[in-house]
Amino acid sequence: MRRAAIERLLPAAYQRAAGPGSVLAALLDVMETLHAPDEALLADVDVLFDPYRTPAAFAGYLTRWVAMDHVLGPPRPDAPPPLPVGRLRDLVAHGALLARWRGTPYGMRTALELATGVTGFVLDEPADRPFHLVVRVPPAAAGLLTVVTRIVAAEKPAAVTAEVVLADGPAPGPLPPPGPSEEPS
Repeated sequence: MRRAAIERLLPAAYQRAAGPGSVLAALLDVMETLHAPDEALLADVDVLFDPYRTPAAFAGYLTRWVAMDHVLGPPRPDAPPPLPVGRLRDLVAHGALLARWRGTPYGMRTALELATGVTGFVLDEPADRPFHLVVRVPPAAAGLLTVVTRIVAAEKPAAVTAEVVLADGPAPGPLPPPGPSEEPS
């Protein structure tokens, strides 16, 4: 708040006493200085919650805020994010869409494509294995198998088992049961 705005909030007797060189004038100047950082933050608060304008360090927090924290894995202060900041921003921007389609093939494919930046994921439901899902990962996303596995574990329906396989290679194996921080909702 500016000094003049603070002064207008005071009773008339104090306003008259806040003349130049007075103790009250000095106190009002200090109050203005103390309010300046908060005023600057509040002036641009919308930037914090816009996924494409937020500071890079805050993108991970927003990813958790839209319930996509399983992409990041267990929080560790010393660990770098498993994905580039741009991918995290895309996940946050599409958080409502992903929540709406969670547990569906479309939702899983969309989450995988947004997180990896790669298209071509194939979801198969073998006829000989009911309630089982095979996610075929395109070769371009082979380096992100840990992230893909986390996403599949969280996005699949709870009653379905799943395995992640490379599109042109052997299966890494079935998914482990989700831990307490990776529990699907």
